[in-house]
This record gives sequence, structure tokens and C-alpha cells, in this order.
Amino acid sequence: MFIALRHRIFRRLFAAHVVALLGTGLSTLAIGFLVFDISGDNAAATMGTLLAIKMLTYLLLGPFAPVIAQKFGAKRLLVTTDIARAAVAVTLPFIDSIAAAYALIFVLQSASALFTPTFQAAIPTVVTDRKQYTGALALSRLAYDLEALASPSIAGFILVIAPSSALFFGTGVGFLGSAMLILSVVLPKPSEPVRARTRTEILRGTRLMLTVPALRGTLTLHLALAAVGAIAMVLTVPLVRGGLGGSEAQAAGVLVAFGLGSIVSAAIMTPIVTRIGPRPYMLSGLLVMSAAMSGVWPALAWAPESQIYVWLSTIWFVAGLGNSAVLAPMGRVVRDSVEDADLPHVFAAQFSLAHGWWLISYPVAGWGATIWGFGPMTLMLSGFAALALIVAARLWRDPAPIAPDPTTDPTTTDLSTTDLSTTDLSSADKERIHGTPQ
Repeated sequence: MFIALRHRIFRRLFAAHVVALLGTGLSTLAIGFLVFDISGDNAAATMGTLLAIKMLTYLLLGPFAPVIAQKFGAKRLLVTTDIARAAVAVTLPFIDSIAAAYALIFVLQSASALFTPTFQAAIPTVVTDRKQYTGALALSRLAYDLEALASPSIAGFILVIAPSSALFFGTGVGFLGSAMLILSVVLPKPSEPVRARTRTEILRGTRLMLTVPALRGTLTLHLALAAVGAIAMVLTVPLVRGGLGGSEAQAAGVLVAFGLGSIVSAAIMTPIVTRIGPRPYMLSGLLVMSAAMSGVWPALAWAPESQIYVWLSTIWFVAGLGNSAVLAPMGRVVRDSVEDADLPHVFAAQFSLAHGWWLISYPVAGWGATIWGFGPMTLMLSGFAALALIVAARLWRDPAPIAPDPTTDPTTTDLSTTDLSTTDLSSADKERIHGTPQ
């Protein structure tokens, strides 16, 4: 997994990714605490609405990221969006109304909607070896999971000496640090530029996501993940702070367990995926996550009061294992399913369409928990995720075999650049390669 860090450019991009994510994690926690302080019993519904706004910006702006990056320059776009996010972050502590928070969150997430797919599309241009790219994906996923572990820990320390509003300033520092690291590298130019700024070109990635079997399957996996993942993202703080009367530190502790599970899963991903392939690993991860979250209601109903946080932390840890197992290999599936020239479009389309599911699940989780209660809502979301998992498995029946990397496998010949008419092959071999009947 760590072999990808041999690339100097990737090392700095990865470092930028880590510090920006730490800032994002601190802001997410700060927003959750701010929402609880302002909304009280309606915190779950308000949090669901805020996160739905976040997903709406991803859905609307994500597909345009490769076109904007081509016109504006990927590096310039990444730096500009980092600076914009830093400016919004340091403004949020002075907000005392939900309406103003909605507006600023829209601006913040609009910048993220352009940053994330542009960053994802830059990774395969820097790390071109297939095995190393798999490791780079695992590291990128690990960065998200380290954030899930480190952000609550850092937040818990800050909350001992400062109010939760101080967390927003950590967000600003993270984004500015990311911008400085990106400024220090030279990103490779894409091998094939975007040919036209037309609606057809913009929607190219979406068409591929809906027509390639493996990508259709992963899109359905995103639906299942959005359903069960909304439990952790939307309901953790309202459940602990409001439903159980816990402290901010206890809410952060439950989120630490989720991040720890994700880290364990990401750390063991590469050898397992190499042996069994991405599909079984991802389907199993979602099954584990759905099964874990289905235990929230029984834990709330039957666990002794003195042990409730142990139960919740255990459930969140197991769910974190499944969460990372689904997300970590996703980029490899995309790369193995489309041509390199289509990667920016498919990454952007996946980013946008997948977050469309979260646009639905976030408000459903928040408002559903407010109306029906935390226990029933977690069970309903877990059950729906299990049904979506079955659909994903049927759509993605026969995964395409992973072709060996010709740069690392000396026994592999790149037939795409070979003139078969002059190569010393038998006629039967030529017919087999061309796909004509013998």
C-alpha cells in the first residue's frame, strides 16, 4: 500500500489530502455541535437538511469539474477551492442562525464538489502502475479513515480548553495547508484533453456509469451505503447528545470507533483485493455494515445504561470496517472499467451520482429519526441497504478480470501496439486474438 509514496508528487498530494480532510472533519463535528446548540430536539432534522444541501451541490456541480479543470487548470482549481473553503470555515463561528448556516454550507460544499473529483482524477495521472495505483487508492481511503479517527480525537482535546466554535479555525488551517502543498507540485497534463464543452461531453461519464455493468453495480452499492452510512453521519451527535444525554466527548468517542474500524479495513485491503478481487470484498463489506447498524435499536432497547456507549462504539467500529471495504476499492473498479481518457468524466459522474443517493438518505435519516425515533429509523435504513445490496450483486454478476500490468509482468505482451500481420503467430492465434471464429 505504501509503495505509492515513492512518487514525490503523490506524497505531497496525499499530504494535502490529509490536512484538508482533518480540517473538514473538524468542521463537520463543529457543525453538528452548533446545530444541536441551536436546534435542540430538532437537531437530527436540521443536520439532515444541512448535509442534504452538501449533497445537492455535489450532484449539481460534480459533473462539471473536469470541464472546469480543463479550462481553469487542475492545479489552479484545487488551490482556489481550498482558499474559498478556508474563508467560509473561519466565518462559520460567527453565524447564529440556521438560514445563514445553510447559505455558507452551500458555498463551502460547492468548492468541495469541484475539488474532490479533480483531485481523484489527478491520482492516476501521477501513479500509473496498476499495483501502485491500488495502493494509492487504499492510502486515499485511509486518509478519509484517519480523518474519522483523528478529527474526533483532536476535537476532544480542543473541547477541553475551548468551545466547539474553535474547531472551525482548525478547518481553515487545514484548507490553507492543503493549498500550499498543492502549490508545491507540478501536476502532469492529461494525456487527452477534453475535446468539447458540450452537454454530450459533460454527460459522458454519466452514460458510462449507467451502461457499464461493473459501474452500474458500484452505483447501486453507493445507494446501499448512503442508506446505512447516514446513520453514522447524521444521527451520531443527535443520538448521543440528545437521545442519550451524553457529552460532546462521548459523541466524539463513538465516531472514533467508526474511524478505527475503517482504518483496519483499509490497512488490510490490498492483499485481500489482490487475491479475491474487488467485488467480493465490497459486497461483503456492505453486508457487514448493514448487519452492524441493524443492531442499534436492540442495543438502545436492551443494553444496560452503564454499557450503552460500549455497545454503540462496537457497532460503529464494525460498521466502519464495512464502510471502508466498500469505498476503498471503488477507484480500482472505475479504472479497470473504462479507458484512461474517460477517467476524469467517470470519476466526476460517480462523485455526483453517488452523492445523489446521500442527498436522499441524509434528510430521510434526520427527519425520520425526529418523527419515528432513532431505533426504528436505524432498522429501516439498514433493511433498505440490505435490499440494495441484493440488487447490486445481481447487476454486477460477472466482474471483468483484472488485466496484468505489462510494466510489472514480464510475461505480458501489449498486443494493442503490436502489428499482428507481421508478428510470428499462428493463424489460429491471430483468429483467437481478433475474436473471429476458427
